[in-house]
Amino acid sequence: MLRRPGRGSPWLAASGIVALLVIAPIAALALTASRGSADLWQHLIAYVLPVAVRDTFVLLLGVGLLTAAVGTTMAWLVTAYDFPGRRVIDWALLLPLAVPTYVVAYAYLDILHPVGPVQTALRALLGIDDPRDFRLPDIRSMAGCVVLLGFVLYPYVYLTTRAMFLMQTANLVEVARTLGISRRGVFLRVAFPLARPAVAVGLSLVLLETVNDIGASEFLGIRTLTVSIYATWITRSDLAGAAQMALAMLAVALGVVLLERWARRQRQYANDAQHARPLEPQRLAGWRAGAALVAAITPVAIGFAIPAAYLVDEALARVRFAGVSRVILSETSATIGLSLVATALTVLAGLGVAYAVRATGRAAAGVLARIASLGYAIPGTVLAIGLLPVVTGIEAFVDSGARAVLGVSTGLLLLGSGAALIYAYVVRFLALAVGGVEAGLSRVPASLDEAARTLGESAGGRLRRIHLPLVRPALATAALLVFVDCMKELPATLLLRPLGLETLATHLYGEAVRGTYEDAAIAALLIVAAGLVPVVILARVSRARIHAGPLL
Repeated sequence: MLRRPGRGSPWLAASGIVALLVIAPIAALALTASRGSADLWQHLIAYVLPVAVRDTFVLLLGVGLLTAAVGTTMAWLVTAYDFPGRRVIDWALLLPLAVPTYVVAYAYLDILHPVGPVQTALRALLGIDDPRDFRLPDIRSMAGCVVLLGFVLYPYVYLTTRAMFLMQTANLVEVARTLGISRRGVFLRVAFPLARPAVAVGLSLVLLETVNDIGASEFLGIRTLTVSIYATWITRSDLAGAAQMALAMLAVALGVVLLERWARRQRQYANDAQHARPLEPQRLAGWRAGAALVAAITPVAIGFAIPAAYLVDEALARVRFAGVSRVILSETSATIGLSLVATALTVLAGLGVAYAVRATGRAAAGVLARIASLGYAIPGTVLAIGLLPVVTGIEAFVDSGARAVLGVSTGLLLLGSGAALIYAYVVRFLALAVGGVEAGLSRVPASLDEAARTLGESAGGRLRRIHLPLVRPALATAALLVFVDCMKELPATLLLRPLGLETLATHLYGEAVRGTYEDAAIAALLIVAAGLVPVVILARVSRARIHAGPLL
């Protein structure tokens, strides 16, 4: 047991400062919303919220059901059965994680356009010349949005559920089979009930990503709370109304988290043997093997292969026609620069928060760590609205001090420099860094801390000489995940970026809104290429972590 230092621990103080920076936007959001008039709230309730809440609820329900079905089925398929191509499919099912939802929507809007390649080919095959004589159902619909988001986000459920299936011992399945239960019955009556906590974890991440989405929903004509908040702030310049709607959206996000906790209540399972024998996959042959392969390839094709192939083709065509513009190069540089700074600060803050728990051993440090991790549950649009009064308040204080002391005005010091956007990135993705560092520290024996303390080493010295070298891989993984998420982040970037600054994500958004899809193909492809790196690493290490504990 680690000895608890005095109350004035600098690590606990640093963790408290980080937690305060995370909680400040939420408090500011409530204050901004309270300044809105009653008439404004009545207008929102009468004309805006009913449609926004309905579309958000239907979208969450549809995406949740689809991702649960696809993710769980694919996890059982690659765990319980063996068929040609299974080893490749096992990691390929994670590839849709590399493609942001707004990129997939952007790609399919052009692919399935009435004069796009799919409908044009079908009309040519049927001998029809006029596009008005043959048209597929419009993808700009609730059904289209549910399908696209579902086939991009199912890997969250697949990853956690596959881990649970791999941890289940073979004797559970064998006992069920001796009782005359078929493989399908084993899945429905044994494997799936045991995997429900893992499904709940993955599903909560899916729903949080769905709530946070703005690009795909707006492109496909779905008026979610996120889209309505953005329109209320930007189009109507109504910050108070946007804040009031953001509070409703925050309640939805917190409801998702609480629902996940409730779904996992009193559902803790453990293997009944120290060295449990894993489930032996059943060999499939003939048409069954072919059907399994087709079933496994389908979500990969819809969620990754088709949009990626489209982006490559369009990007190459654009390069051949006009080359790579300097605008794309400057936007790539800006995206990488912002993401690198935000990643460094996020990992540093996450290290301090996680190590405070280790160094102090106090319950208060654990509470502060959980508060610091709240940002991942806050949608980017909500976070941006909450940050705005915090940032402007800091700017006003600094400006007044500079005027009084130096006689100069600092102007938009934070908003104009991109510091506000970096602040949003840190708050939004701090949970990834805290979780990654905590996972790394949990594998360092407490005896090393005791030995170092006996030799008179301080907490800072233990961190520098013992923990940092041992948790370096965890830090690197956390930094990579944070960096890629910063590159892909759209809602907060749209609302907080400095005037005149474009990132790859905002460039793609602007081109898609204008309908000039071909001009954004290079930016979209660069985002997908960046997202592939952590997915490949995740695919390599996921199986190795099965016996070390839960993945998420």
